[in-house]
Amino acid sequence: MTARILVVDDEPDLEILLVQKFRHQIRSGLLSFIFARDGVEALSTLESDRNIDMVISDINMPRMDGLLLLQKLKERDEQPSTIMLSAYGDMVNIRTAMNNGAFDFLTKPIDFEDLEITIAKTFRHVETLRESRRRQSAAETAHASLSRYFSPNLARLLTSDAHAFDLRGQRREIATLFSDIADFTPLVEAMEPDVLGPLLNDYLLGMTDIVFEFDGTVAKIVGDALHVLIGAPGEQTDHASRAVACALALDEFSQTNRARWLQKGIPMGVTRIGVHSGLAVVGNFGGSRYFDYTAYGDTINIAARLEAVNKHLGTRICVSAVLAAKALNFKGRPVGDLLLKGKTDTLRVFEPMRAESFESPATESYLDAFAKLEADDSTAIAAFATHVGKWAEDHLAIFHLKRLLAGDCGTRIRLD
Repeated sequence: MTARILVVDDEPDLEILLVQKFRHQIRSGLLSFIFARDGVEALSTLESDRNIDMVISDINMPRMDGLLLLQKLKERDEQPSTIMLSAYGDMVNIRTAMNNGAFDFLTKPIDFEDLEITIAKTFRHVETLRESRRRQSAAETAHASLSRYFSPNLARLLTSDAHAFDLRGQRREIATLFSDIADFTPLVEAMEPDVLGPLLNDYLLGMTDIVFEFDGTVAKIVGDALHVLIGAPGEQTDHASRAVACALALDEFSQTNRARWLQKGIPMGVTRIGVHSGLAVVGNFGGSRYFDYTAYGDTINIAARLEAVNKHLGTRICVSAVLAAKALNFKGRPVGDLLLKGKTDTLRVFEPMRAESFESPATESYLDAFAKLEADDSTAIAAFATHVGKWAEDHLAIFHLKRLLAGDCGTRIRLD
């Protein structure tokens, strides 16, 4: 690659001397000199030739001197590295030039060996600047891409420090969350595209913004469904607490959003959420051409199934007891001991609640009925019937009452 140098000087002999001194580098294609007689001509040359790497400029010139040229160069988007030339006795102007951004200076008459050393040093500086700009550009591009998946905080860390997180596959403990809108497919089939677009985009924007508030990672969006990771790629010791808080915030947003669309005559379904915690293999599994940061393992499968069981239970959020035990000051009511498809052991599941709801008379009534169910007390049917009589919209209590009336008992629930 040829290094291109613009020499700005009104002495015609300088051009001859430079070409003679650097003839070998010029012939071999290492250096190329372009000449201008003053600052005005130099600016015109720089405007027409964007590939100039360095400027060597005299200070004392007609029309526009070197100091004014240096000021004009500072106004450009990319200021070229500049070496200033002046007589030895003109140190005041040289000092002014250095204070205004000149990289180096040489005194006249020019010592050409010194000039060669200074040019080499300046080019090393130019390459350092270019590499810095390349890295900044790459970081900005990476940040724009990673911001689609990660919260702004995590995206900044990933792009500012290549070693901050290992994006290769690794096994670690995380919390994972799945969400899905009930009966969304038939709604889409009956909806006009100009309505579906704003509905889905507003919903996904609101949901992902909430995920990012809790420094969660959006692993996948498939239609209206979200798969969220908390605790990856950045390790979060409080991932379980974050996941519970995130699920509650997502539920609150989705309910408000649903009510808004219902007022417009759009029968948007409820958003169902499943949350679990455990070991998973996380990393970029998109091959060399596609960035696909996601997670695999039984932890992920269980969270997905917990999202699905909400449909049968009448709940909107189901979290595993495994996650609830790790969350600080967890509040929630027990759903039961679920035997999920493909499993031989049951999993205790909870419906998380905010503190004010947990302390309500309705929750106290439910917990009393569930305690009788857990103890296999024959009065459990009456307790749930009384509860449903007071809180007819409690779908989880209705679920238990129906199964008890059908002859089931205890907290073990099999869902196929």
